[in-house]
Amino acid sequence: MNFIPATFVFALSVSTALIAGLAPLPLHAAGMLPETSVVIVNESDGEASINVKNTDAKPALMFTSLTGIPGDDETLLIVTPPVARVEPGETQLVRFLLQTRQPLKTQRLRRVIFEGIPPKNMAPGVRVTMNVRQNLPVLIHPKGLAQDDQPWKRLKWSVGTDKLRVVNDSPYVVRLAASVQLLPSTTTVELPRPYVLPGETVEVAVPAAAKGAATVRLVPATVYGFAVASYDATLAAH
Repeated sequence: MNFIPATFVFALSVSTALIAGLAPLPLHAAGMLPETSVVIVNESDGEASINVKNTDAKPALMFTSLTGIPGDDETLLIVTPPVARVEPGETQLVRFLLQTRQPLKTQRLRRVIFEGIPPKNMAPGVRVTMNVRQNLPVLIHPKGLAQDDQPWKRLKWSVGTDKLRVVNDSPYVVRLAASVQLLPSTTTVELPRPYVLPGETVEVAVPAAAKGAATVRLVPATVYGFAVASYDATLAAH
């Protein structure tokens, strides 16, 4: 099972021409395939890189862009090259250069989008062109911070009369399935996002059916976004 190692966004464009009668719409997909499901930039290295392959049968222009996340849009990385022509079956090396004003204290999360734009089809007729955007997480790891393969164990969960609260007072980004289960009622509650940032407190409403919940069951994900065995955490009161 995979938790958003890459999000596929399809951009459709339709070109029309005057033709006699009806013709089928040929569908063309241009895909850029990254070699990994996440980019990890270590502050101690100052940069990271990833190879992206053009899986299409035609050359394409690959556009690479970085985005922040809600509540944290500081520019921490520069990507190069932002635009590159990639021949069919070939790969393009993309570098991520870290630029910070002061040392990092916690892990930081960003996203990178790779989009391949195929050559314009000049043939007459009605055509549909599909561009596939790959949307990957970028994890920036502070210098000197120890690796933790199970950061979800650092989360603090509590429940009140009508709200479930999770607090991440650790320096780690915790990835998990957005659906958690309250036990013993087995009530499912949806978190707003499939991650909890360092220093973040998330609160969501819980239904009356969850009254008396003592445990929350979550499905954590590794740093690469792959699900591991479910984990039960004790619920405190708040």
